[in-house]
Amino acid sequence: MKKILFIIGSLRKESFNRKLAEEAERLLQGRAIVEYLDYSDVPLMNQDIEFPAPDAVRKVRDKVAEVDALWIFSPEYNYSYPGHLKNLIDWLSRPLVAGDQQTPLAINGKKVALSGAGGTAATAKCREKLMELLTLPFIRADIMVKPQTGIQLNLEAWTEGRVIMTNEQREQLKQQVDSFLEYIG
Repeated sequence: MKKILFIIGSLRKESFNRKLAEEAERLLQGRAIVEYLDYSDVPLMNQDIEFPAPDAVRKVRDKVAEVDALWIFSPEYNYSYPGHLKNLIDWLSRPLVAGDQQTPLAINGKKVALSGAGGTAATAKCREKLMELLTLPFIRADIMVKPQTGIQLNLEAWTEGRVIMTNEQREQLKQQVDSFLEYIG
């Protein structure tokens, strides 16, 4: 079975995107192994501490390297991705050894799916900007462009903290699960 690493773009324990990821995990049950990346202790990118990389950075790099694919579930912050998610990607995009631009990085060529739960735009700008970032020449992730899942959260999410997906949204996520498994191969 393929291993998929879920990266949640919100650090909040009860985040809407974690709940969306949990729904995707249910749909993947018995078809792939799912793990969640804990990157809450990754420090801000800082060249003063880049080499040797901090333990937290080495751990996330190792985890990314050992899986077949990544699935990012992210909210949209000001028409973009959250700063801590960008920080994680910044660390994943840096060379492992000072001055070595030749050794492949853990994220190079990694197959990636994108989803998000958020406001009226259903995280469209966030996912667009993530595609732009992840396909930069030095990152070179392999993004599954379509289908993606963008969920516009209902009133209950904002007032009660519950994500209630419509049948159409569930079907959208199911189609993305099926397509991603095929994409991974």
